Amino acid sequence: MALLFVICFWAAAFGLPKAPVSRGTISRIGIRRYTPNHRCSTKSMSDFSRILPSRPHQGYPTRAQVVGSELVENDKKLGLRERFVSMIERVQGELIDELEALDGSGKKFIDSPWTRESTGSGGGYGRTRVLEGGRVFEKAAAGVTVISGALSPERAAAMSARGRPATPGAIYHAAALSLVFHPESPLVPTFRADVRMFALEGDEDTGAWFGGGADLTPSYLDTQDAQEFHQFWKKTCDRHDADYYTTFKKECDEYFYLPARNEHRGIGGIFFDDMEGTPETLAFVTDVADSWMDSYRDIVIRHRNQEYTKEQKDWQLLRRGRYAEFNMIWDRGVRFGLLSGGDIDRIMVSAPPVVRWAYNATPVPGSKEEEIMEVLRSPRAWA
Repeated sequence: MALLFVICFWAAAFGLPKAPVSRGTISRIGIRRYTPNHRCSTKSMSDFSRILPSRPHQGYPTRAQVVGSELVENDKKLGLRERFVSMIERVQGELIDELEALDGSGKKFIDSPWTRESTGSGGGYGRTRVLEGGRVFEKAAAGVTVISGALSPERAAAMSARGRPATPGAIYHAAALSLVFHPESPLVPTFRADVRMFALEGDEDTGAWFGGGADLTPSYLDTQDAQEFHQFWKKTCDRHDADYYTTFKKECDEYFYLPARNEHRGIGGIFFDDMEGTPETLAFVTDVADSWMDSYRDIVIRHRNQEYTKEQKDWQLLRRGRYAEFNMIWDRGVRFGLLSGGDIDRIMVSAPPVVRWAYNATPVPGSKEEEIMEVLRSPRAWA
């Protein structure tokens, strides 16, 4: 969807101001602040039709159906963006199948494909999948977005302010898969993840870049969960570069932060942005997307049948309030979507289904609630 899950994808592309973070150039591992001297090897694509799927995918429009282009039958001829789009469509389908089985309620994800009319400057399509009222998952959503268009003056200014020179009217291509799982039980953590790709064309100094990540937001601290989750992502990152995990964990801790509360949204994970658009980066991003459920599945199974109290459920709803605060106030993607007049249901699909605020809610000293707050105020090294 054009603005589905803007929480992840516009955060990479057109970010609005957020809490200060440190993002220096780390060129050795391929993470860069975009500068005019940074040139990516990916060729620009002047025709939006080329980033649409080359073959029919179940539930998706084909390239021919959307823009009337000739289908490309040989995957080896596909460009970097086309391979990324094919990957996120595949992963979305696999995630839906596994989530429905893991939930065990028999409920199915709502399937809402959409298209945006192709114009001279672009068009798009996507697919929103949402499950509500399940046995394990009170709400789970996974959405694919593939769009192309022309940068507005506001978008170009926001990108330039973040170190990515852009001019109004420049053509962009963007694609993302993003997901969030809000469990029913306060003992099962919320899981959020995404992968995204963005590119400008028409300027020899521009190219493509990737972003993404995965993070965990528990209402109660389980040390085993935290250690296993972070150790998993360290191993995943280490398969590609020994410095990735340390860098991306720091990025995650810095981004998902509520400065007015002086606390982090969850116990983190990995978060990466501005990675050069190369086949090696695509291999890493694909590994991340293929690994999401492996990092989360055992945590869900370990806690989904544990009994919990009304007080614990109330605490979960309070913590969801913090989740909603971050989305509405600090997340650049959601703010952009709301200000740009996008589809409100698609923008808010990542929000928790039920939240609670209480005035001056303070955990009892020595309680499990205070334990998680200590970690949220001061992130730990888990791996």
